[in-house]
Amino acid sequence: MTELRPGELTCPSPEDTLESDMDCDRPIFSVSAGGPKRAGGAGAPSPAAAAAASDAESGVFSVGCELCAEHDSELDWFCGTERKLICVRCASVGSCQGHAVFPLAARVTAVRNRLVDVCEKIQLQALRIEKFIDHTLAAKEQNLQAAASRAREQVLARVGAAREALEEEEQRLLEEVHREEERVEQCLLTQRAHWSQALASLSQTRSHLVHTLTHTPDAQLVTSVQEIDERVEESEGVGEPCDTEQLSLNPGCSHSQLLRALWTTAVLLGPSARGSPQLKFDRRTVSPLLSVSEDSCTLTFLHRKPRQSPCYDPARFDYWPNALGSPAMSSGTHSWVVDVGQSGAFKVGVCYAALERKGSGNQARLGHNGQSWVLSHYDGEYSFCHAGAKVPLPLVRRPGRIGLLLDWDSHTLLFYEPDSAAVLHAVQQRFSAPLLAAFAVTDRSITIVH
Repeated sequence: MTELRPGELTCPSPEDTLESDMDCDRPIFSVSAGGPKRAGGAGAPSPAAAAAASDAESGVFSVGCELCAEHDSELDWFCGTERKLICVRCASVGSCQGHAVFPLAARVTAVRNRLVDVCEKIQLQALRIEKFIDHTLAAKEQNLQAAASRAREQVLARVGAAREALEEEEQRLLEEVHREEERVEQCLLTQRAHWSQALASLSQTRSHLVHTLTHTPDAQLVTSVQEIDERVEESEGVGEPCDTEQLSLNPGCSHSQLLRALWTTAVLLGPSARGSPQLKFDRRTVSPLLSVSEDSCTLTFLHRKPRQSPCYDPARFDYWPNALGSPAMSSGTHSWVVDVGQSGAFKVGVCYAALERKGSGNQARLGHNGQSWVLSHYDGEYSFCHAGAKVPLPLVRRPGRIGLLLDWDSHTLLFYEPDSAAVLHAVQQRFSAPLLAAFAVTDRSITIVH
Protein backbone atom coordinates (compact mmCIF):
# COMPACT_ATOMS: atom_id res chain seq x y z
CA MET A 1 0.00 0.00 0.00
CA THR A 2 1.37 3.39 -0.96
CA GLU A 3 1.79 5.73 2.00
CA LEU A 4 -0.03 9.07 1.78
CA ARG A 5 2.47 11.82 2.46
CA PRO A 6 1.64 15.33 3.70
CA GLY A 7 1.04 17.80 0.89
CA GLU A 8 -0.23 15.20 -1.55
CA LEU A 9 -3.89 15.57 -0.55
CA THR A 10 -6.18 18.44 0.32
CA CYS A 11 -7.50 17.58 3.78
CA PRO A 12 -9.92 20.18 5.14
CA SER A 13 -10.81 20.13 8.78
CA PRO A 14 -13.74 17.77 9.48
CA GLU A 15 -15.57 20.54 11.23
CA ASP A 16 -15.39 22.73 8.08
CA THR A 17 -17.55 20.40 6.04
CA LEU A 18 -19.45 18.68 8.83
CA GLU A 19 -22.70 20.56 8.52
CA SER A 20 -22.88 20.25 4.73
CA ASP A 21 -22.00 16.58 4.92
CA MET A 22 -24.79 15.84 7.35
CA ASP A 23 -27.31 16.86 4.67
CA CYS A 24 -26.20 14.06 2.39
CA ASP A 25 -28.74 11.36 1.71
CA ARG A 26 -26.19 8.56 1.61
CA PRO A 27 -24.49 7.34 4.82
CA ILE A 28 -21.43 9.23 5.92
CA PHE A 29 -19.80 5.93 6.69
CA SER A 30 -20.88 2.32 6.23
CA VAL A 31 -20.30 -0.82 8.21
CA SER A 32 -20.31 -4.25 6.66
CA ALA A 33 -19.77 -7.62 8.19
CA GLY A 34 -18.42 -8.89 4.94
CA GLY A 35 -16.34 -7.51 2.14
CA PRO A 36 -14.43 -8.47 -0.95
CA LYS A 37 -12.99 -11.91 -0.46
CA ARG A 38 -9.25 -12.14 0.04
CA ALA A 39 -7.25 -14.99 -1.51
CA GLY A 40 -6.84 -17.58 1.13
CA GLY A 41 -10.16 -17.51 2.84
CA ALA A 42 -12.80 -19.40 0.94
CA GLY A 43 -15.85 -17.55 2.11
CA ALA A 44 -14.43 -17.02 5.59
CA PRO A 45 -14.84 -13.48 6.91
CA SER A 46 -11.67 -11.49 7.37
CA PRO A 47 -10.57 -10.50 10.87
CA ALA A 48 -11.57 -6.87 10.14
CA ALA A 49 -15.02 -7.94 8.98
CA ALA A 50 -15.44 -10.16 12.01
CA ALA A 51 -14.43 -7.27 14.25
CA ALA A 52 -16.88 -4.95 12.45
CA ALA A 53 -19.66 -7.46 12.88
CA SER A 54 -18.85 -7.73 16.56
CA ASP A 55 -18.82 -3.95 16.88
CA ALA A 56 -22.12 -3.68 15.03
CA GLU A 57 -23.73 -6.15 17.38
CA SER A 58 -22.40 -4.31 20.42
CA GLY A 59 -23.39 -0.88 19.08
CA VAL A 60 -19.84 0.33 18.56
CA PHE A 61 -19.23 1.02 14.88
CA SER A 62 -15.78 0.48 13.48
CA VAL A 63 -14.19 2.08 10.48
CA GLY A 64 -11.87 0.54 7.96
CA CYS A 65 -13.92 -2.59 7.49
CA GLU A 66 -14.32 -2.46 3.69
CA LEU A 67 -11.88 -2.67 0.79
CA CYS A 68 -11.66 -0.51 -2.28
CA ALA A 69 -12.87 -2.47 -5.30
CA GLU A 70 -10.37 -0.71 -7.55
CA HIS A 71 -7.21 -0.78 -5.43
CA ASP A 72 -8.07 -3.53 -2.93
CA SER A 73 -7.10 -1.17 -0.14
CA GLU A 74 -8.94 -0.37 3.05
CA LEU A 75 -11.58 2.38 2.70
CA ASP A 76 -10.25 4.53 5.51
CA TRP A 77 -10.62 7.96 3.83
CA PHE A 78 -13.65 10.07 2.92
CA CYS A 79 -14.05 12.18 -0.22
CA GLY A 80 -15.98 15.34 0.62
CA THR A 81 -16.32 16.27 -3.04
CA GLU A 82 -18.06 13.07 -4.12
CA ARG A 83 -19.24 12.18 -0.61
CA LYS A 84 -18.04 8.57 -0.59
CA LEU A 85 -15.58 6.31 1.15
CA ILE A 86 -12.24 5.93 -0.63
CA CYS A 87 -8.86 4.42 -0.05
CA VAL A 88 -5.59 6.27 0.14
CA ARG A 89 -4.70 5.41 -3.45
CA CYS A 90 -8.02 6.82 -4.73
CA ALA A 91 -7.05 10.08 -3.09
CA SER A 92 -3.48 10.18 -4.32
CA VAL A 93 -3.57 8.72 -7.81
CA GLY A 94 -7.14 7.62 -8.37
CA SER A 95 -10.43 9.24 -9.32
CA CYS A 96 -10.49 11.47 -6.24
CA GLN A 97 -7.10 13.02 -6.80
CA GLY A 98 -7.28 16.72 -5.97
CA HIS A 99 -10.60 16.41 -4.14
CA ALA A 100 -11.22 17.49 -0.56
CA VAL A 101 -10.50 14.33 1.43
CA PHE A 102 -9.83 13.58 5.08
CA PRO A 103 -9.30 10.53 7.27
CA LEU A 104 -12.46 8.57 7.92
CA ALA A 105 -11.68 8.20 11.61
CA ALA A 106 -11.51 11.96 12.03
CA ARG A 107 -14.74 12.37 10.09
CA VAL A 108 -16.48 9.77 12.24
CA THR A 109 -15.21 11.44 15.40
CA ALA A 110 -16.50 14.83 14.27
CA VAL A 111 -19.88 13.38 13.32
CA ARG A 112 -20.19 11.56 16.61
CA ASN A 113 -19.28 14.72 18.53
CA ARG A 114 -21.82 16.65 16.52
CA LEU A 115 -24.49 14.04 17.22
CA VAL A 116 -23.66 14.16 20.91
CA ASP A 117 -24.10 17.95 20.88
CA VAL A 118 -27.36 17.67 18.96
CA CYS A 119 -28.70 15.02 21.32
CA GLU A 120 -27.75 17.14 24.32
CA LYS A 121 -29.50 20.17 22.80
CA ILE A 122 -32.59 18.08 21.99
CA GLN A 123 -32.61 16.74 25.51
CA LEU A 124 -32.36 20.25 26.96
CA GLN A 125 -35.10 21.46 24.64
CA ALA A 126 -37.26 18.50 25.64
CA LEU A 127 -36.66 19.33 29.30
CA ARG A 128 -37.67 22.95 28.68
CA ILE A 129 -40.84 21.86 26.86
CA GLU A 130 -41.63 19.38 29.62
CA LYS A 131 -41.11 22.10 32.22
CA PHE A 132 -43.28 24.49 30.18
CA ILE A 133 -46.08 21.91 30.00
CA ASP A 134 -45.84 20.76 33.61
CA HIS A 135 -45.28 24.12 35.25
CA THR A 136 -46.09 27.10 33.02
CA LEU A 137 -49.18 25.71 31.29
CA ALA A 138 -50.44 24.11 34.48
CA ALA A 139 -50.03 27.39 36.33
CA LYS A 140 -51.71 29.23 33.45
CA GLU A 141 -54.69 26.85 33.66
CA GLN A 142 -55.01 27.51 37.36
CA ASN A 143 -54.64 31.26 36.84
CA LEU A 144 -57.20 31.09 34.04
CA GLN A 145 -59.81 29.59 36.31
CA ALA A 146 -59.11 32.16 39.01
CA ALA A 147 -59.08 35.08 36.56
CA ALA A 148 -62.29 33.92 34.86
CA SER A 149 -63.95 33.54 38.24
CA ARG A 150 -62.88 37.06 39.25
CA ALA A 151 -64.08 38.43 35.91
CA ARG A 152 -67.49 36.79 36.33
CA GLU A 153 -67.77 38.12 39.87
CA GLN A 154 -66.81 41.59 38.64
CA VAL A 155 -69.39 41.49 35.83
CA LEU A 156 -72.11 40.26 38.18
CA ALA A 157 -71.15 42.83 40.81
CA ARG A 158 -71.16 45.75 38.37
CA VAL A 159 -74.36 44.66 36.65
CA GLY A 160 -75.90 44.07 40.06
CA ALA A 161 -74.89 47.52 41.25
CA ALA A 162 -76.22 49.08 38.04
CA ARG A 163 -79.43 47.07 38.29
CA GLU A 164 -79.88 48.02 41.96
CA ALA A 165 -79.25 51.69 41.22
CA LEU A 166 -81.56 51.57 38.22
CA GLU A 167 -84.32 49.85 40.19
CA GLU A 168 -84.04 52.42 42.96
CA GLU A 169 -84.08 55.23 40.42
CA GLU A 170 -87.03 53.62 38.67
CA GLN A 171 -88.96 53.42 41.92
CA ARG A 172 -88.09 57.02 42.80
CA LEU A 173 -89.12 58.33 39.39
CA LEU A 174 -92.36 56.34 39.34
CA GLU A 175 -93.22 57.70 42.78
CA GLU A 176 -92.36 61.21 41.60
CA VAL A 177 -94.57 60.80 38.54
CA HIS A 178 -97.35 59.42 40.73
CA ARG A 179 -97.11 62.36 43.14
CA GLU A 180 -97.14 64.78 40.23
CA GLU A 181 -100.14 62.97 38.77
CA GLU A 182 -102.00 63.20 42.09
CA ARG A 183 -101.16 66.88 42.38
CA VAL A 184 -102.48 67.63 38.90
CA GLU A 185 -105.59 65.50 39.52
CA GLN A 186 -106.26 67.41 42.75
CA CYS A 187 -105.84 70.68 40.91
CA LEU A 188 -108.21 69.50 38.21
CA LEU A 189 -110.80 68.39 40.80
CA THR A 190 -110.53 71.70 42.61
CA GLN A 191 -110.83 73.63 39.38
CA ARG A 192 -113.72 71.45 38.25
CA ALA A 193 -115.58 71.98 41.55
CA HIS A 194 -114.88 75.72 41.54
CA TRP A 195 -115.91 76.31 37.97
CA SER A 196 -118.88 74.00 38.24
CA GLN A 197 -120.09 76.04 41.19
CA ALA A 198 -119.37 79.24 39.28
CA LEU A 199 -121.26 77.86 36.27
CA ALA A 200 -124.23 77.02 38.47
CA SER A 201 -124.15 80.47 40.02
CA LEU A 202 -123.98 82.11 36.60
CA SER A 203 -126.82 79.96 35.35
CA GLN A 204 -128.93 80.86 38.39
CA THR A 205 -128.15 84.57 38.02
CA ARG A 206 -128.92 84.50 34.31
CA SER A 207 -132.20 82.68 34.91
CA HIS A 208 -133.17 85.23 37.55
CA LEU A 209 -132.30 88.13 35.28
CA VAL A 210 -134.17 86.59 32.34
CA HIS A 211 -137.21 86.09 34.58
CA THR A 212 -136.95 89.67 35.79
CA LEU A 213 -136.66 90.87 32.20
CA THR A 214 -139.66 88.93 30.95
CA HIS A 215 -142.05 88.99 33.91
CA THR A 216 -141.43 92.21 35.81
CA PRO A 217 -143.72 95.18 35.01
CA ASP A 218 -142.04 98.34 33.81
CA ALA A 219 -142.73 100.32 36.97
CA GLN A 220 -141.37 97.55 39.17
CA LEU A 221 -138.42 96.94 36.79
CA VAL A 222 -137.31 100.56 37.20
CA THR A 223 -137.33 100.25 40.95
CA SER A 224 -135.36 96.93 40.79
CA VAL A 225 -132.26 98.47 39.20
CA GLN A 226 -130.20 98.15 42.37
CA GLU A 227 -131.01 94.47 42.72
CA ILE A 228 -130.20 93.94 39.06
CA ASP A 229 -126.82 95.69 39.48
CA GLU A 230 -126.00 93.45 42.44
CA ARG A 231 -126.79 90.38 40.37
CA VAL A 232 -124.63 91.67 37.50
CA GLU A 233 -121.75 92.51 39.84
CA GLU A 234 -122.01 89.03 41.32
CA SER A 235 -121.77 87.43 37.88
CA GLU A 236 -118.84 89.60 36.90
CA GLY A 237 -117.04 88.53 40.06
CA VAL A 238 -116.94 84.96 38.86
CA GLY A 239 -114.05 85.84 36.51
CA GLU A 240 -112.67 84.04 33.47
CA PRO A 241 -111.20 80.51 33.55
CA CYS A 242 -107.48 80.36 32.72
CA ASP A 243 -105.37 77.37 31.72
CA THR A 244 -102.05 77.25 33.64
CA GLU A 245 -99.00 74.98 33.84
CA GLN A 246 -100.30 73.80 37.20
CA LEU A 247 -103.00 71.90 35.38
CA SER A 248 -100.46 69.84 33.35
CA LEU A 249 -97.97 67.19 34.35
CA ASN A 250 -94.53 68.66 34.89
CA PRO A 251 -92.22 66.82 32.41
CA GLY A 252 -89.34 67.37 34.79
CA CYS A 253 -90.76 64.78 37.15
CA SER A 254 -89.37 62.01 34.94
CA HIS A 255 -85.97 63.59 34.38
CA SER A 256 -83.02 61.83 35.98
CA GLN A 257 -79.31 62.34 35.43
CA LEU A 258 -78.62 58.69 36.21
CA LEU A 259 -81.35 57.42 33.90
CA ARG A 260 -80.25 59.76 31.12
CA ALA A 261 -76.63 58.63 31.47
CA LEU A 262 -77.61 54.95 31.41
CA TRP A 263 -79.96 55.49 28.48
CA THR A 264 -77.30 57.44 26.58
CA THR A 265 -74.71 54.75 27.18
CA ALA A 266 -77.12 52.04 26.06
CA VAL A 267 -77.97 53.93 22.88
CA LEU A 268 -74.36 54.82 22.06
CA LEU A 269 -72.60 51.61 23.10
CA GLY A 270 -75.34 48.99 23.17
CA PRO A 271 -75.84 46.21 20.59
CA SER A 272 -78.38 48.33 18.70
CA ALA A 273 -76.11 51.37 18.50
CA ARG A 274 -75.98 52.78 15.02
CA GLY A 275 -75.02 55.97 13.29
CA SER A 276 -76.44 57.72 10.26
CA PRO A 277 -74.27 56.46 7.38
CA GLN A 278 -76.42 58.33 4.85
CA LEU A 279 -75.73 61.73 6.45
CA LYS A 280 -73.69 63.99 4.17
CA PHE A 281 -73.21 67.70 3.47
CA ASP A 282 -75.86 69.15 1.20
CA ARG A 283 -73.86 70.83 -1.57
CA ARG A 284 -76.67 73.27 -2.29
CA THR A 285 -76.27 74.80 1.18
CA VAL A 286 -72.46 75.06 1.32
CA SER A 287 -71.21 78.63 1.73
CA PRO A 288 -68.84 80.07 -0.92
CA LEU A 289 -66.30 80.35 1.91
CA LEU A 290 -66.17 76.55 2.15
CA SER A 291 -65.33 73.63 -0.12
CA VAL A 292 -66.75 70.13 0.13
CA SER A 293 -64.97 66.89 -0.73
CA GLU A 294 -66.06 64.58 -3.54
CA ASP A 295 -67.71 62.18 -1.11
CA SER A 296 -69.57 65.13 0.52
CA CYS A 297 -68.19 64.21 3.94
CA THR A 298 -65.41 66.79 4.50
CA LEU A 299 -65.92 70.54 4.79
CA THR A 300 -62.87 72.80 4.40
CA PHE A 301 -62.55 76.51 5.08
CA LEU A 302 -61.10 78.53 2.18
CA HIS A 303 -58.59 81.09 3.42
CA ARG A 304 -58.79 82.93 0.13
CA LYS A 305 -62.09 84.08 -1.24
CA PRO A 306 -62.93 82.22 -4.45
CA ARG A 307 -62.56 84.26 -7.62
CA GLN A 308 -65.92 83.17 -8.94
CA SER A 309 -68.97 82.84 -6.72
CA PRO A 310 -71.17 79.80 -7.23
CA CYS A 311 -74.47 80.21 -9.00
CA TYR A 312 -77.32 81.58 -6.96
CA ASP A 313 -79.28 79.04 -4.94
CA PRO A 314 -81.93 79.98 -2.35
CA ALA A 315 -80.67 77.13 -0.15
CA ARG A 316 -77.06 78.38 -0.06
CA PHE A 317 -75.59 80.46 2.79
CA ASP A 318 -74.10 83.54 1.16
CA TYR A 319 -72.36 85.20 4.12
CA TRP A 320 -71.73 82.91 7.11
CA PRO A 321 -69.43 79.86 6.58
CA ASN A 322 -72.26 77.40 7.15
CA ALA A 323 -73.45 74.16 5.60
CA LEU A 324 -76.33 71.81 6.34
CA GLY A 325 -76.61 68.05 6.16
CA SER A 326 -79.18 65.81 4.59
CA PRO A 327 -81.54 64.04 4.95
CA ALA A 328 -83.93 65.70 7.40
CA MET A 329 -84.83 64.10 10.73
CA SER A 330 -88.38 64.14 12.09
CA SER A 331 -88.77 60.86 14.02
CA GLY A 332 -86.81 58.08 15.70
CA THR A 333 -83.26 58.16 17.03
CA HIS A 334 -80.32 59.51 15.05
CA SER A 335 -76.62 59.77 15.88
CA TRP A 336 -73.59 60.95 13.94
CA VAL A 337 -69.96 61.75 14.66
CA VAL A 338 -67.88 64.66 13.35
CA ASP A 339 -64.08 64.61 13.29
CA VAL A 340 -63.02 68.08 14.47
CA GLY A 341 -59.44 67.29 15.45
CA GLN A 342 -57.88 69.49 12.76
CA SER A 343 -60.10 72.52 13.30
CA GLY A 344 -59.73 75.21 15.91
CA ALA A 345 -63.00 76.99 15.06
CA PHE A 346 -66.22 75.17 14.25
CA LYS A 347 -69.88 74.63 15.10
CA VAL A 348 -71.87 71.38 15.03
CA GLY A 349 -75.54 70.96 15.84
CA VAL A 350 -79.03 71.00 14.34
CA CYS A 351 -81.43 73.56 12.92
CA TYR A 352 -84.85 73.86 11.34
CA ALA A 353 -84.99 73.68 7.56
CA ALA A 354 -86.59 77.13 7.58
CA LEU A 355 -83.38 78.73 8.90
CA GLU A 356 -82.52 81.91 7.00
CA ARG A 357 -79.72 81.40 4.46
CA LYS A 358 -79.04 84.91 3.18
CA GLY A 359 -77.41 87.98 4.70
CA SER A 360 -75.15 88.73 7.64
CA GLY A 361 -77.88 88.94 10.27
CA ASN A 362 -78.25 86.66 13.25
CA GLN A 363 -81.17 84.85 11.61
CA ALA A 364 -78.64 83.10 9.36
CA ARG A 365 -75.96 82.71 12.04
CA LEU A 366 -75.92 79.33 13.76
CA GLY A 367 -76.67 79.52 17.47
CA HIS A 368 -77.77 83.15 17.35
CA ASN A 369 -81.45 82.49 16.64
CA GLY A 370 -84.28 80.35 17.95
CA GLN A 371 -84.04 77.92 15.05
CA SER A 372 -80.58 76.43 15.68
CA TRP A 373 -78.87 74.55 18.51
CA VAL A 374 -75.07 74.15 18.19
CA LEU A 375 -71.93 73.31 20.14
CA SER A 376 -69.33 75.94 19.33
CA HIS A 377 -65.54 76.01 19.63
CA TYR A 378 -63.80 79.36 19.15
CA ASP A 379 -60.69 80.90 20.70
CA GLY A 380 -60.05 77.69 22.65
CA GLU A 381 -63.43 77.83 24.41
CA TYR A 382 -66.36 75.44 24.08
CA SER A 383 -69.95 76.57 24.52
CA PHE A 384 -73.53 75.66 23.67
CA CYS A 385 -75.36 78.34 21.69
CA HIS A 386 -79.08 78.83 21.07
CA ALA A 387 -81.14 81.96 20.47
CA GLY A 388 -78.10 84.15 21.07
CA ALA A 389 -77.49 82.71 24.56
CA LYS A 390 -74.14 81.07 25.24
CA VAL A 391 -73.60 78.33 27.88
CA PRO A 392 -69.87 77.77 28.61
CA LEU A 393 -68.76 74.12 28.57
CA PRO A 394 -65.68 73.59 30.80
CA LEU A 395 -64.24 70.52 29.06
CA VAL A 396 -61.28 68.79 30.68
CA ARG A 397 -59.65 67.95 27.36
CA ARG A 398 -60.09 68.88 23.74
CA PRO A 399 -62.09 66.16 21.98
CA GLY A 400 -60.86 65.01 18.58
CA ARG A 401 -64.38 63.91 17.64
CA ILE A 402 -67.81 65.11 18.71
CA GLY A 403 -70.91 62.96 18.50
CA LEU A 404 -74.54 64.09 18.35
CA LEU A 405 -77.54 62.04 19.41
CA LEU A 406 -81.04 63.16 18.53
CA ASP A 407 -83.97 61.24 20.02
CA TRP A 408 -87.05 62.78 18.52
CA ASP A 409 -89.59 60.93 20.63
CA SER A 410 -88.06 62.00 23.96
CA HIS A 411 -87.26 65.53 22.66
CA THR A 412 -83.58 65.05 23.53
CA LEU A 413 -80.45 66.36 21.83
CA LEU A 414 -77.10 65.24 23.24
CA PHE A 415 -73.56 66.31 22.43
CA TYR A 416 -71.08 63.65 23.54
CA GLU A 417 -67.48 62.46 23.19
CA PRO A 418 -67.46 59.16 21.24
CA ASP A 419 -64.27 57.79 22.83
CA SER A 420 -65.61 57.91 26.39
CA ALA A 421 -69.37 58.29 25.70
CA ALA A 422 -69.24 61.26 28.11
CA VAL A 423 -72.13 63.68 27.62
CA LEU A 424 -70.81 67.19 26.92
CA HIS A 425 -74.21 68.90 26.92
CA ALA A 426 -77.86 67.86 26.87
CA VAL A 427 -80.87 69.71 25.48
CA GLN A 428 -84.51 69.00 26.25
CA GLN A 429 -86.54 70.63 23.49
CA ARG A 430 -89.89 69.79 21.92
CA PHE A 431 -88.97 70.34 18.29
CA SER A 432 -91.84 71.54 16.13
CA ALA A 433 -90.46 70.85 12.63
CA PRO A 434 -88.00 68.52 10.88
CA LEU A 435 -84.35 69.12 11.75
CA LEU A 436 -81.20 69.23 9.65
CA ALA A 437 -77.64 68.65 10.81
CA ALA A 438 -75.88 72.05 10.89
CA PHE A 439 -72.18 72.85 10.56
CA ALA A 440 -69.83 75.84 10.41
CA VAL A 441 -66.04 75.99 10.14
CA THR A 442 -63.53 78.84 9.91
CA ASP A 443 -60.31 76.88 10.47
CA ARG A 444 -59.06 73.94 8.41
CA SER A 445 -61.66 71.18 8.02
CA ILE A 446 -64.22 68.92 9.70
CA THR A 447 -65.39 65.50 8.53
CA ILE A 448 -68.53 63.44 9.03
CA VAL A 449 -67.32 60.04 10.29
CA HIS A 450 -69.17 56.93 9.11
